[in-house]
Amino acid sequence: MKKPARKEIKDIVLVIAGTFLLCLSVEMFILPFHVLSGGVAGIAVAVQPLTRMSPTLIANILTLVLLEVGSLTLGRQFFLKTALSSLCYPVFNSLLARTVPIPDIDPVLASFYAGLLGGVGVGLVMRTGASTGGMDVPPLIVHKYTGIQVSTLVLITDGLTVLLGWFTYGLSAVLIGLISVFATSWAINQVLSYGEGAVSKSVQIISGQWKEISQAISDELERGSTVFNARGTYQGEERVVLLCVVSHQQYSKLLEIINRYDKKAFVITTDATDMHGEGFTYPSFHL
Repeated sequence: MKKPARKEIKDIVLVIAGTFLLCLSVEMFILPFHVLSGGVAGIAVAVQPLTRMSPTLIANILTLVLLEVGSLTLGRQFFLKTALSSLCYPVFNSLLARTVPIPDIDPVLASFYAGLLGGVGVGLVMRTGASTGGMDVPPLIVHKYTGIQVSTLVLITDGLTVLLGWFTYGLSAVLIGLISVFATSWAINQVLSYGEGAVSKSVQIISGQWKEISQAISDELERGSTVFNARGTYQGEERVVLLCVVSHQQYSKLLEIINRYDKKAFVITTDATDMHGEGFTYPSFHL
Protein backbone atom coordinates (compact mmCIF):
# COMPACT_ATOMS: atom_id res chain seq x y z
CA MET A 1 0.00 0.00 0.00
CA LYS A 2 1.36 3.44 -0.92
CA LYS A 3 2.28 5.83 1.86
CA PRO A 4 -0.38 8.49 1.01
CA ALA A 5 -3.04 5.79 1.14
CA ARG A 6 -1.78 4.53 4.50
CA LYS A 7 -1.84 8.07 5.86
CA GLU A 8 -5.41 8.61 4.69
CA ILE A 9 -6.53 5.37 6.36
CA LYS A 10 -4.72 6.36 9.57
CA ASP A 11 -6.38 9.79 9.51
CA ILE A 12 -9.82 8.24 9.02
CA VAL A 13 -9.26 5.91 11.98
CA LEU A 14 -8.10 8.81 14.16
CA VAL A 15 -11.11 10.94 13.19
CA ILE A 16 -13.56 8.14 13.99
CA ALA A 17 -11.82 7.20 17.27
CA GLY A 18 -11.56 10.82 18.36
CA THR A 19 -15.22 11.50 17.60
CA PHE A 20 -16.25 8.40 19.55
CA LEU A 21 -14.31 9.54 22.63
CA LEU A 22 -15.84 13.00 22.39
CA CYS A 23 -19.35 11.51 22.20
CA LEU A 24 -18.56 9.21 25.12
CA SER A 25 -17.58 12.29 27.12
CA VAL A 26 -20.84 14.01 26.20
CA GLU A 27 -23.18 11.10 26.95
CA MET A 28 -21.41 9.76 30.06
CA PHE A 29 -20.53 13.01 31.81
CA ILE A 30 -21.59 16.31 30.20
CA LEU A 31 -25.32 15.81 29.57
CA PRO A 32 -26.18 13.58 32.58
CA PHE A 33 -24.42 15.94 35.03
CA HIS A 34 -25.31 19.17 33.15
CA VAL A 35 -21.64 20.10 32.98
CA LEU A 36 -20.99 23.55 31.54
CA SER A 37 -18.15 22.41 29.34
CA GLY A 38 -16.79 23.96 26.18
CA GLY A 39 -17.87 22.96 22.69
CA VAL A 40 -21.32 22.80 21.17
CA ALA A 41 -22.49 20.43 23.92
CA GLY A 42 -21.55 23.01 26.53
CA ILE A 43 -23.39 25.76 24.64
CA ALA A 44 -26.42 23.49 24.29
CA VAL A 45 -26.48 22.87 28.05
CA ALA A 46 -26.04 26.60 28.79
CA VAL A 47 -28.79 27.95 26.51
CA GLN A 48 -31.29 25.09 26.74
CA PRO A 49 -33.24 26.65 29.66
CA LEU A 50 -33.63 29.84 27.60
CA THR A 51 -34.64 28.28 24.29
CA ARG A 52 -36.54 25.19 25.49
CA MET A 53 -35.02 23.41 22.50
CA SER A 54 -33.49 19.96 22.74
CA PRO A 55 -29.77 20.17 23.60
CA THR A 56 -29.09 17.66 20.84
CA LEU A 57 -30.88 19.85 18.28
CA ILE A 58 -28.95 22.94 19.40
CA ALA A 59 -25.67 21.06 19.15
CA ASN A 60 -26.49 19.73 15.69
CA ILE A 61 -27.41 23.19 14.34
CA LEU A 62 -24.19 24.72 15.70
CA THR A 63 -22.14 21.84 14.29
CA LEU A 64 -23.50 22.35 10.77
CA VAL A 65 -22.98 26.13 10.87
CA LEU A 66 -19.39 25.83 12.11
CA LEU A 67 -18.65 23.09 9.59
CA GLU A 68 -19.60 25.49 6.77
CA VAL A 69 -17.50 28.30 8.25
CA GLY A 70 -14.52 25.97 8.61
CA SER A 71 -14.79 24.68 5.06
CA LEU A 72 -14.70 28.23 3.67
CA THR A 73 -11.67 29.18 5.76
CA LEU A 74 -9.58 26.05 6.23
CA GLY A 75 -9.96 24.28 2.90
CA ARG A 76 -11.31 21.17 1.20
CA GLN A 77 -9.28 18.55 3.11
CA PHE A 78 -10.46 20.07 6.36
CA PHE A 79 -14.05 19.91 5.15
CA LEU A 80 -13.89 16.25 4.09
CA LYS A 81 -12.36 14.97 7.33
CA THR A 82 -14.53 17.22 9.48
CA ALA A 83 -17.63 16.10 7.57
CA LEU A 84 -16.75 12.51 8.51
CA SER A 85 -16.57 13.49 12.16
CA SER A 86 -19.82 15.45 11.89
CA LEU A 87 -21.58 12.42 10.38
CA CYS A 88 -20.24 10.09 13.06
CA TYR A 89 -21.13 12.47 15.90
CA PRO A 90 -24.95 12.04 15.90
CA VAL A 91 -24.63 8.30 15.22
CA PHE A 92 -22.32 7.74 18.19
CA ASN A 93 -24.39 10.04 20.39
CA SER A 94 -27.60 8.14 19.61
CA LEU A 95 -25.91 4.78 20.21
CA LEU A 96 -24.21 5.78 23.45
CA ALA A 97 -27.27 7.57 24.82
CA ARG A 98 -29.01 4.19 25.05
CA THR A 99 -26.10 2.03 26.11
CA VAL A 100 -23.49 3.94 28.11
CA PRO A 101 -23.70 3.52 31.91
CA ILE A 102 -23.91 6.72 33.95
CA PRO A 103 -21.39 6.63 36.82
CA ASP A 104 -22.47 7.54 40.32
CA ILE A 105 -19.82 10.19 41.00
CA ASP A 106 -19.52 13.76 42.20
CA PRO A 107 -20.23 16.45 39.55
CA VAL A 108 -16.72 17.83 40.06
CA LEU A 109 -15.22 14.48 39.04
CA ALA A 110 -17.68 14.28 36.15
CA SER A 111 -16.47 17.67 34.91
CA PHE A 112 -12.82 16.64 35.20
CA TYR A 113 -13.20 13.35 33.34
CA ALA A 114 -15.47 14.95 30.74
CA GLY A 115 -12.66 17.39 29.96
CA LEU A 116 -9.96 14.74 29.80
CA LEU A 117 -11.94 12.33 27.63
CA GLY A 118 -13.27 15.02 25.33
CA GLY A 119 -9.85 16.67 25.05
CA VAL A 120 -8.21 13.43 23.96
CA GLY A 121 -10.94 12.94 21.36
CA VAL A 122 -10.66 16.46 19.95
CA GLY A 123 -6.86 16.23 19.97
CA LEU A 124 -6.89 13.00 17.94
CA VAL A 125 -9.10 14.61 15.31
CA MET A 126 -6.97 17.78 15.21
CA ARG A 127 -3.84 15.74 14.59
CA THR A 128 -5.26 14.86 11.18
CA GLY A 129 -5.73 18.54 10.29
CA ALA A 130 -9.48 18.35 10.85
CA SER A 131 -11.98 19.25 13.53
CA THR A 132 -14.96 17.61 15.18
CA GLY A 133 -17.05 20.32 13.56
CA GLY A 134 -17.81 22.06 16.83
CA MET A 135 -16.39 24.95 18.78
CA ASP A 136 -12.82 23.87 17.99
CA VAL A 137 -13.30 25.42 14.53
CA PRO A 138 -12.87 29.04 15.74
CA PRO A 139 -9.55 28.23 17.52
CA LEU A 140 -8.23 26.54 14.36
CA ILE A 141 -9.16 29.57 12.26
CA VAL A 142 -7.49 31.99 14.68
CA HIS A 143 -4.42 29.70 14.86
CA LYS A 144 -4.12 29.77 11.07
CA TYR A 145 -3.80 33.55 10.98
CA THR A 146 -1.99 34.21 14.27
CA GLY A 147 0.07 31.09 15.05
CA ILE A 148 -1.16 31.09 18.67
CA GLN A 149 -1.08 27.61 20.21
CA VAL A 150 -4.32 25.73 19.54
CA SER A 151 -4.72 24.44 23.10
CA THR A 152 -4.50 28.04 24.40
CA LEU A 153 -7.18 29.20 21.96
CA VAL A 154 -9.40 26.24 22.91
CA LEU A 155 -8.98 27.20 26.58
CA ILE A 156 -10.11 30.77 25.86
CA THR A 157 -13.03 29.71 23.65
CA ASP A 158 -14.28 27.07 26.07
CA GLY A 159 -13.89 29.45 29.01
CA LEU A 160 -16.12 32.00 27.29
CA THR A 161 -18.59 29.23 26.46
CA VAL A 162 -18.82 28.18 30.10
CA LEU A 163 -19.48 31.77 31.17
CA LEU A 164 -22.71 31.63 29.14
CA GLY A 165 -24.07 29.29 31.79
CA TRP A 166 -23.62 31.89 34.55
CA PHE A 167 -27.01 33.42 33.71
CA THR A 168 -28.91 30.13 33.74
CA TYR A 169 -27.09 27.89 36.23
CA GLY A 170 -25.19 30.25 38.54
CA LEU A 171 -21.62 30.70 39.68
CA SER A 172 -21.20 27.26 41.24
CA ALA A 173 -21.95 25.51 37.95
CA VAL A 174 -19.54 27.81 36.12
CA LEU A 175 -16.71 27.02 38.54
CA ILE A 176 -17.33 23.30 38.13
CA GLY A 177 -17.44 23.74 34.35
CA LEU A 178 -14.08 25.50 34.31
CA ILE A 179 -12.53 22.28 35.62
CA SER A 180 -13.63 20.62 32.40
CA VAL A 181 -12.24 23.51 30.35
CA PHE A 182 -8.75 23.28 31.85
CA ALA A 183 -8.75 19.48 31.58
CA THR A 184 -9.77 19.70 27.92
CA SER A 185 -7.03 22.21 27.08
CA TRP A 186 -4.38 20.12 28.85
CA ALA A 187 -5.47 16.90 27.13
CA ILE A 188 -5.52 18.52 23.67
CA ASN A 189 -2.03 19.91 24.20
CA GLN A 190 -0.72 16.50 25.30
CA VAL A 191 -2.23 14.73 22.30
CA LEU A 192 -1.01 17.31 19.77
CA SER A 193 2.52 17.34 21.17
CA TYR A 194 2.76 13.58 21.73
CA GLY A 195 5.39 11.62 19.83
CA GLU A 196 7.85 13.26 17.51
CA GLY A 197 7.21 16.81 18.61
CA ALA A 198 7.47 16.10 22.33
CA VAL A 199 11.25 15.49 22.48
CA SER A 200 13.30 16.49 19.45
CA LYS A 201 16.94 17.03 18.59
CA SER A 202 18.35 20.02 16.71
CA VAL A 203 21.51 18.85 14.96
CA GLN A 204 24.21 20.90 13.21
CA ILE A 205 26.52 18.90 10.95
CA ILE A 206 29.78 20.18 9.47
CA SER A 207 31.02 17.82 6.77
CA GLY A 208 32.40 17.87 3.26
CA GLN A 209 29.84 15.19 2.43
CA TRP A 210 26.89 17.37 3.35
CA LYS A 211 25.07 16.77 0.07
CA GLU A 212 25.04 13.00 0.52
CA ILE A 213 24.06 13.32 4.18
CA SER A 214 21.25 15.76 3.36
CA GLN A 215 19.86 13.46 0.68
CA ALA A 216 19.96 10.46 3.02
CA ILE A 217 18.14 12.45 5.71
CA SER A 218 15.42 13.25 3.19
CA ASP A 219 15.16 9.69 1.84
CA GLU A 220 15.50 7.66 5.03
CA LEU A 221 14.16 9.95 7.76
CA GLU A 222 11.75 12.00 5.63
CA ARG A 223 13.05 15.17 7.22
CA GLY A 224 14.11 18.39 5.60
CA SER A 225 17.38 20.13 6.32
CA THR A 226 18.80 23.63 5.98
CA VAL A 227 22.20 24.57 4.58
CA PHE A 228 24.08 27.74 5.50
CA ASN A 229 27.65 28.93 5.12
CA ALA A 230 30.04 29.58 7.99
CA ARG A 231 33.68 30.59 8.34
CA GLY A 232 36.04 28.88 10.78
CA THR A 233 38.09 31.28 12.92
CA TYR A 234 41.15 29.01 13.19
CA GLN A 235 42.04 28.69 9.50
CA GLY A 236 39.51 31.12 8.06
CA GLU A 237 38.05 28.44 5.76
CA GLU A 238 34.52 28.54 4.40
CA ARG A 239 32.44 25.66 5.76
CA VAL A 240 28.97 24.36 4.97
CA VAL A 241 26.76 23.70 8.00
CA LEU A 242 23.79 21.36 7.67
CA LEU A 243 20.97 21.93 10.16
CA CYS A 244 18.13 19.47 10.71
CA VAL A 245 15.63 18.66 13.46
CA VAL A 246 14.69 15.04 14.14
CA SER A 247 12.65 13.25 16.77
CA HIS A 248 14.34 11.58 19.69
CA GLN A 249 13.57 8.19 18.13
CA GLN A 250 15.26 9.18 14.86
CA TYR A 251 18.44 10.54 16.41
CA SER A 252 20.40 7.27 16.45
CA LYS A 253 19.48 6.69 12.81
CA LEU A 254 20.74 10.18 11.96
CA LEU A 255 24.10 9.47 13.60
CA GLU A 256 24.29 6.24 11.61
CA ILE A 257 23.74 8.19 8.37
CA ILE A 258 26.41 10.75 9.28
CA ASN A 259 28.97 8.05 10.14
CA ARG A 260 28.18 6.23 6.91
CA TYR A 261 29.32 9.17 4.79
CA ASP A 262 31.82 10.94 7.04
CA LYS A 263 33.18 9.43 10.25
CA LYS A 264 35.08 12.68 10.96
CA ALA A 265 32.04 14.95 10.64
CA PHE A 266 31.67 17.56 13.39
CA VAL A 267 28.22 17.23 14.99
CA ILE A 268 26.55 19.59 17.48
CA THR A 269 23.31 18.40 19.08
CA THR A 270 20.90 20.32 21.30
CA ASP A 271 17.48 19.46 22.69
CA ALA A 272 14.53 21.11 20.95
CA THR A 273 11.70 21.05 23.46
CA ASP A 274 9.09 23.24 21.78
CA MET A 275 8.52 22.14 18.20
CA HIS A 276 5.53 23.38 16.19
CA GLY A 277 4.43 22.78 12.65
CA GLU A 278 3.92 20.06 10.10
CA GLY A 279 5.69 16.82 10.96
CA PHE A 280 6.10 17.63 14.66
CA THR A 281 2.81 18.60 16.26
CA TYR A 282 -0.03 18.39 13.77
CA PRO A 283 -0.47 18.80 10.05
CA SER A 284 -0.64 22.26 8.54
CA PHE A 285 -3.74 23.24 6.59
CA HIS A 286 -3.21 23.25 2.83
CA LEU A 287 -5.63 25.55 1.04
